[in-house]
Amino acid sequence: MDETITFLYNSILPASLLTGWLLDLIFGDPQRLPHPIVYMGRWIAWGERRLNRGNARKAKGALFATGSIILVFAAAWLTIKFLGSLTAPGGTLSPLFAVLHYAVLSTAVFFCLAGKTLRREVRMVFQALQQSLALGRRQVARIVGRDTQQLSQQEVATAALETLAENLSDGVIAPLFWFSLLGVPGMLAYKMVNTLDSMIGYQNKRYKDFGCWAAHIDDMANYVPARLTALLMLLVGRLCPRLSARQSRQPLRRQLRTVVHYSRCHASPNSGWPEAALSTLLDCRFGGPHNYFGELFYKPYIGSNPRPVGFADMLFSIRLCLMAEGAAVAISLAVCAL
Repeated sequence: MDETITFLYNSILPASLLTGWLLDLIFGDPQRLPHPIVYMGRWIAWGERRLNRGNARKAKGALFATGSIILVFAAAWLTIKFLGSLTAPGGTLSPLFAVLHYAVLSTAVFFCLAGKTLRREVRMVFQALQQSLALGRRQVARIVGRDTQQLSQQEVATAALETLAENLSDGVIAPLFWFSLLGVPGMLAYKMVNTLDSMIGYQNKRYKDFGCWAAHIDDMANYVPARLTALLMLLVGRLCPRLSARQSRQPLRRQLRTVVHYSRCHASPNSGWPEAALSTLLDCRFGGPHNYFGELFYKPYIGSNPRPVGFADMLFSIRLCLMAEGAAVAISLAVCAL
């Protein structure tokens, strides 16, 4: 009996990971449920309004960012520790508490993953482009930070694919990586890191001091996941059916050299890795000059082939990202089993 209880207790974490991933795979981001990322965003907006003023903005931003991350991790860890104490061998051992423990962890994983929603949004961009360029511009504006009013059809399409690659790392692989290292508290803390960066980690006049440390912490948190994402994309890309002869299979070593070369062309130390991996597999080109907040920023090109990308490229990319996501979940489950 004790062995059965121990097995069930030890199975809660991997079962929660698998359940949370399957929920995201089926439903995507829940639109009508209270979402912890929304509350993180409100907390950040509240802190920014009150602290991003006067002197010592960089120091205040650093304390706010690190304090917010620690607060999320500690709150999640204490909650899960409490639930674990009720369901662990020698604890209350009530089936109700075991179900509650499993449900809380599964829901947290579900909220932290964004693979389904990302793929759906990218598909909608290409579907909108089939109707008109204006619709495509409006649709892609939902998922990119650049100004979209003047984008060409090719620029709309590549912007969507860039976002797909970058957010495969930020929205899926990185949360799974931190889950593997620190469990659900690590996963939630990472989401706070990522939300801080997306809200205040900009190099403009308002945020360059207050959001400086938020951006640095995000760079550190994504350093390994971004490179892992690129590697997973290249590996599963060898299993994913090619679009045409244009995507003929290259040796993995050559693909890796290409990714390393073009990853340096991105302003971010991390985002260039998954983007370079996808551009290598598609044999296309990302990047180039774009407008942000009314200012023109020159971005080097990632990739060398300026060929037009179309609906078939989107389908290939979505299939590739889904396979990479599945591989990352399998790795995380294996880590849980150790």
